[in-house]
Amino acid sequence: MEKTVSEAIQYRRSTRVYTEEPIDSEKVKECLVNASLAPTSSNLQLWEFYHVTDKDTMSQLAKACFNQNAAKTAQQIVVVVARKDLWRKRAKANIEFLNKAFDKPNLSERLLKRKKQATDYYNKVIPTIYFDVFGILGFLKYLAFQLVGLFRPIYRQTRLSDMRIVAHKSAGLAAQNFMISMAAVDYDTCPMEGSDTLRVKRILNLPRGAEINMIIGCGKRDESGIYGPRFRVPFKDVYFKV
Repeated sequence: MEKTVSEAIQYRRSTRVYTEEPIDSEKVKECLVNASLAPTSSNLQLWEFYHVTDKDTMSQLAKACFNQNAAKTAQQIVVVVARKDLWRKRAKANIEFLNKAFDKPNLSERLLKRKKQATDYYNKVIPTIYFDVFGILGFLKYLAFQLVGLFRPIYRQTRLSDMRIVAHKSAGLAAQNFMISMAAVDYDTCPMEGSDTLRVKRILNLPRGAEINMIIGCGKRDESGIYGPRFRVPFKDVYFKV
């Protein structure tokens, strides 16, 4: 029986050593479907998920992760990739979806207005924010938006570095969806920061614009794989009611 959300969150621990018990790749895939349902900025879904089950590829990835146990003993590996470079393609997909969703006779004035607002957003606003030339245009937009911001609220994250952060935040949300879903079906995970991301990109044959967001070891936890009791700073130190 699957765990509740709260039970899965409580169960989830970063597992650094896995048993040799195999895990069902179809269940892992289902958890990745849940990952793809995560919230994402402007619904652009600037992510990809590489589900690695091939033993040779996993061995190469383990070396790229400095042979840490969470990679070396994993039964499968998932690599979450941020794809800011796909913003045009994803914006187009949203427009096509909107056109199909609103392809109905005799639409009300309210729905026609909503369709126009949404398509204008993807046709005009998204290119204004995402289009850049070597970071120069983004910096100029940043300066202009800061000036406008002196007089009214305005979106300020327009630089190349800002948009990379936006893409990685969305990919991180998807990764968390995945790990909680894995915990719900009694599978364990470990998100690994330590890796040679350039080598990982080469192993997976990723294009230049792709960026490694997270490498996640997957399997069933060994008793030695949980390194001590969970520590969190007191909740009162991080909770502020306004």
